[in-house]
Amino acid sequence: MNILIITQYFYPENFKSNDLAFELKNRGHNVTVLTGIPNYPEGKIFDGYGFFKNKKQVINGVRVIRSLLLPRGKGGGLRLFTNYYSFAFFASIKAFFLGINNRFDAIIVHEPSPITQYYPALLMNKLWKIPVYFWVMDLWPESLSIAGGIKNKFILNYYSKVIKNFYKNAEKLLVTSKGFRSAINEKGDFDDKIVYFPNWAEDSISDGNKDFPIPKMPDGFKVMFAGNIGEAQDLENIMKAAVQLKANKNIKFILVGDGRKMPFVKNFIEEHKLTDTVSVMGRFPVEAMSSFFDKADIMLVTLKDDPIFNLTVPAKLQAYMSASKPVIAMLNGEGAQNVIDAECGFVVAAGDYSSLAKTILTASELSYEQLQKLGSNSRKYYEMNFKMSACISNLESIISKEN
Repeated sequence: MNILIITQYFYPENFKSNDLAFELKNRGHNVTVLTGIPNYPEGKIFDGYGFFKNKKQVINGVRVIRSLLLPRGKGGGLRLFTNYYSFAFFASIKAFFLGINNRFDAIIVHEPSPITQYYPALLMNKLWKIPVYFWVMDLWPESLSIAGGIKNKFILNYYSKVIKNFYKNAEKLLVTSKGFRSAINEKGDFDDKIVYFPNWAEDSISDGNKDFPIPKMPDGFKVMFAGNIGEAQDLENIMKAAVQLKANKNIKFILVGDGRKMPFVKNFIEEHKLTDTVSVMGRFPVEAMSSFFDKADIMLVTLKDDPIFNLTVPAKLQAYMSASKPVIAMLNGEGAQNVIDAECGFVVAAGDYSSLAKTILTASELSYEQLQKLGSNSRKYYEMNFKMSACISNLESIISKEN
């Protein structure tokens, strides 16, 4: 098949769109990616790229067309708005000429925020009737309100109408969480379009190099949080749990990653004198994660207590499971149920930092064999439910049936 993937984020940025494109190409499909100039997450254009540099590439056999956009900078509201809409505008122009010069069988829109990535696909769908498969990884306008802090009813109502139109024009809605079904159906009768299409972990995590050079880990029972350090991840309550465990010098919190809440985390560590028990590693490439995970005793996944997050399965959970690691989850909903069903760790309610602290203490007293058993259960559950090869095979089946 001749497949176009539209996404604001693509290699060398680290997103699932990379796996999607390269795996479909490996399976014999002709794959084109319409994307932006790489600048996530630092907000600066990556070395080797620019407004007039590397606008067209072939990466692992995938044709990559890069659209102009304004870099996201430090991520303030106005800067993000211009980042999102500049991509939507310029990518729509690129999409018009791509549609004239190519015959695509299907368009896949890869949608972590923002939903504005759908506009180029909508144009091509209207002009050439190309079916669009909308991979919904984030619910709008809910996440705009909760994670983005937008409370203006006019803005939220506007995006409710926008997303409803996108859902209406999509051939299928691929959802990363089964809980998304109810939220999407609240906006209209889209039930027959919804298909469960979960996240997976990169092979570099599940089967990667455990000898990748990383900073020396502190001694003790290592509780590792890896990934985006943002508003949704409830760093406030992770830090409160660290305060409660401050006297236990054997328990060490390891934070790998970066994000909007990192200044808060660093200030909290200094203010509460947690430097002996909380270590901030910073951001590393995905290739380093296997090495980091190997040094951890247990992995931590958290989300704030909010209805939208209760519907969400954090992508890091699949990564933890793929690496055969036991898990402590401070969240509600489907993500928590995954940990329970897998019998791979511990679950406490979202926001319950006291229970998190007690549970970490309990976990630290488990034997090596007990932790290994939980990790083995993680991997088994991942193999049965989140293996990339099975996910992509399912996607091929979905698209081929409609074409």
